[in-house]
Amino acid sequence: MSFERFAVLLAMLACAACSRAPEGSAPEGHVHGATGAAAVSTERLLAADADRANWLTYGRTYDEQRFSPLALIDDQNVGDLQLAWYYDLDTAHRGQEGTPLVIDGVMYLTSAWSKVFALDAVTGKELWRFDPRPPGSVAIDVCCDVVNRGLAAWEGKLYFGTLDGRLIALDAGTGQPVWEVQTIDRAGRYSITGAPRIVKDKVIIGSSGAEYDVRGFISAYDARTGERVWRFYTVPGNPADGFENEAMAMAAETWSGAWWQLGGGGTVWDGISYDPELDLIYFGTGNGTPWSRKLRSPDGGDNLFIASILALRPDTGEYVWHYQTTPGDVWDYDATQQLMLADLTIDGRERKVLMQASKNGFFYVLDRATGELISAQNFVPTTWASGVDLTTGRPIEHPRARFDETGEPFEAAPGPQGAHTWQAMAFNPRTGLVYIPASESAFPFVHDAQFTASDLGFNAGIDFDAASLPQDDEIKRQVKASLRGHLAAWDPVAQREVWRVQHEQPWLGGVLATAGNLVFQGTATGELVAYRADDGTRLWSAPTQAGVVAPPITYEVDGRQYVALLVGWGGAFALAGGELALVNHTPRNHPRVLVFSLDGTAMLPDAPPPPSRTLAPPADTADARTVEEGKALYHRYCMVCHGDAA
Repeated sequence: MSFERFAVLLAMLACAACSRAPEGSAPEGHVHGATGAAAVSTERLLAADADRANWLTYGRTYDEQRFSPLALIDDQNVGDLQLAWYYDLDTAHRGQEGTPLVIDGVMYLTSAWSKVFALDAVTGKELWRFDPRPPGSVAIDVCCDVVNRGLAAWEGKLYFGTLDGRLIALDAGTGQPVWEVQTIDRAGRYSITGAPRIVKDKVIIGSSGAEYDVRGFISAYDARTGERVWRFYTVPGNPADGFENEAMAMAAETWSGAWWQLGGGGTVWDGISYDPELDLIYFGTGNGTPWSRKLRSPDGGDNLFIASILALRPDTGEYVWHYQTTPGDVWDYDATQQLMLADLTIDGRERKVLMQASKNGFFYVLDRATGELISAQNFVPTTWASGVDLTTGRPIEHPRARFDETGEPFEAAPGPQGAHTWQAMAFNPRTGLVYIPASESAFPFVHDAQFTASDLGFNAGIDFDAASLPQDDEIKRQVKASLRGHLAAWDPVAQREVWRVQHEQPWLGGVLATAGNLVFQGTATGELVAYRADDGTRLWSAPTQAGVVAPPITYEVDGRQYVALLVGWGGAFALAGGELALVNHTPRNHPRVLVFSLDGTAMLPDAPPPPSRTLAPPADTADARTVEEGKALYHRYCMVCHGDAA
């Protein structure tokens, strides 16, 4: 019997054994087949794919495919989908990026400002809420909104990270803290926005902050006690202090200068998966600090392990292999996007693969046992590189792409928001297609000649003022028209697009695929839409009264299937994009949980009219030089949160 089939059998036995819960052992609500709240064992996580009714971990299963075998809602009846219930979140004007968990009739979710909620998954009734109260001042250390993407569950506890770097375990039945640890050095400008994972009794979590002064790492904590088990740094520290392991000594050979004084970057802020058969954890790393390699590593080099995919042993954190998607990255091409595992037949041979639709515009298929590159193809237009050399695994760069070395501006596509970032993609093993929320954008990279390492601003080494949107109305119209996005159905074996749905805006919602031949996606313009998975036909939509960036999930309770998602416009592009992120007819931001079913009868309240944007700016009262200096200061310190050109 294979490991996977053995795990499924164990989980089935475990679920059968706990089908009768003792009275009073669970929070009020629909709790089915559990001995208590969030009764998620290791065996149950291993067999999550066979647990059709629940959504037990961030990507539903360890392989992060975000495919549900539920088919009570399908391409024949999805037109009957109606709102079943909604729940208002109390974090208005902030982005909602979270993936809820649904475990035995209870929904657990996180919202902006790292808040946690437990709701009855059938009625939406609040069971409890928990606010970790990160200080508001920590928002200055968060590059891309005060968001939180989710939590993990195991043995009656819920685990999540906070903006100020804490890892907290809550009692899933009461919402009360069980333990709390500080995972970061508060002297550095770290934060946590990503969802942890549970692997072999350990909580695996990283952090954000590579736009500031930090050194990236991923850590494992004992899920019962909160004690740290291991930590793996993603970039080397000061050689004078010695290296933590051989991997760091190897990585140091690819750096120059005194990179450690600037932090190095390479944070692990998303993208974690696990293969129980190979017993490997996979994760992606972010950009270097600062973005400009000329500043952080003056003599060049690949700067391992920034913009890389790595595999580690979960028991010890031991390095196994790496693949660097963007060597010596200077364009903010993080490799932290979702790492999806699948078994594919390629050239007549079954391969255990890892797939990523990377921020840099290329779709990668790797052998997940060895890290060998199998194939790579761009899924959006790319100007920084014309392709990937399959022999060396390295991108074929445009000769002028490295603006920090040439001293000349370079318009790179994709831009820093990426061709695909944290918004979840999904894989349907029945159609063989990966569904990607893709962005089409470009950005004029200009080196920052005024960079200082002690700067409290966005320490990217990029002149955002020089690259800001001109205020000429015709130029603004042209630039805005060039920014688009689409939902792509991608064949990972043939490395080609099968169908696409074009969107008018580049900042898109994540994706869910189901066995009902459906793909669900939210839009920036305030809709949840269902498409036929095999051909992309639009089948159904519902208003959300807010732009959507979070991915939907689906679950079943008492024989009824539900589709749920968080709505709330926000995140990197929504904040920093300024006028470019203003979508025509985008409704006001009403952050909510929306849940749909075939027999839903709920109605959203009427939405107020969108805010007026006709107010003229006040007249300048300063001379032209002062205005230009103020504009430059604004783009250095304020633009990331308040938008390009205010």
